[in-house]
Amino acid sequence: MEEVKKKVIVQRLKRVTDSNYSIAEKYYSLLSTVNDLRLTQREIQLVAFTAIHGNISYSSIREEFCSKYNSTSPTINNMISKLKKIGVFVKDGTKTKVNPVILLNFNNDIKLEISIEHEVQQAE
Repeated sequence: MEEVKKKVIVQRLKRVTDSNYSIAEKYYSLLSTVNDLRLTQREIQLVAFTAIHGNISYSSIREEFCSKYNSTSPTINNMISKLKKIGVFVKDGTKTKVNPVILLNFNNDIKLEISIEHEVQQAE
């Protein structure tokens, strides 16, 4: 059988921002979209906020989130439960944290490479 040659399309986007929160929200929004997680905007904000603060377990951190994003503690609890179920959040002892697999230091510049492969179907 003849091998089908595929083109590789490269697209580069550059975005400059001055906020760690903004970078983290964009990053987790992309992860959600590419992995079909269907996270809400508020869930993305919670993941980004937690990544920057290290955890979401302490009441002072939760209060800061509620103040910054006009949210409530029960809403945070519901989101944490969902995010744990899908593996975005993990329990580390007594702390709830972002899964280390998707945790970045948002003080650095971030360069992402997204590879989406198209499986070519052979004609029979």
